[in-house]
Amino acid sequence: MELSEKLVLALPKGRILEEVMPLVRAAGIEPEAAFDDPKSRALEFDTNIPGLSIIRVRAFDAATFVAFGAAHLGVVGNDVLQEFGYADLYSPLDLDIGHCRLSLAMPVDEATEDPKEWSHIRVATKYPNMTRRYYAERGIQAECIKLNGAMELAPKLGLSRRIVDLVSTGGTLKANGLKEVEVLTHISSRLVVNRPAFKTRPREISYWIDRFREATNG
Repeated sequence: MELSEKLVLALPKGRILEEVMPLVRAAGIEPEAAFDDPKSRALEFDTNIPGLSIIRVRAFDAATFVAFGAAHLGVVGNDVLQEFGYADLYSPLDLDIGHCRLSLAMPVDEATEDPKEWSHIRVATKYPNMTRRYYAERGIQAECIKLNGAMELAPKLGLSRRIVDLVSTGGTLKANGLKEVEVLTHISSRLVVNRPAFKTRPREISYWIDRFREATNG
């Protein structure tokens, strides 16, 4: 492996981090002890690989760091890839983790509506671009209200009868009196690479793509 200027791997905080770390370690990367210390406030961590560090950031931000070259590789859900459509992100590998779906949900007592009969809908979502695009392809105009969290409150408080959000088990929807009506797309996490970095450091980045592929394939 060719080593030059430091490589940066961007990992998402939260549930996906727990799923991806076995792959990171199987690929041969072991972060410094502070990475696993819940009291640590550090955001960048050295690893056992000279010249390779890990940053731990919000899921949406992992894509941005890689797209703009601040990180060279990252782990990003294809929900984020589809929402932002960054031209400088190359996604060579599905890591087969972080499985969930992007779905439209609404109050249980209204969930008998047929989506095929809609012509205009109002939706609260973290994914306005994906939502508008999905419904535009079906001849439906989607008015999207951008929220970054607490999506399930929107129907309760009269902001929007419908939400589009990530769904895993459906437990959160059920607890808030909502029912999944339509699946827009299925989601998994991908290894992404900064395209310009791949062009200038192909051997080094290809090495890590291959390591992650081996780890994913077991």
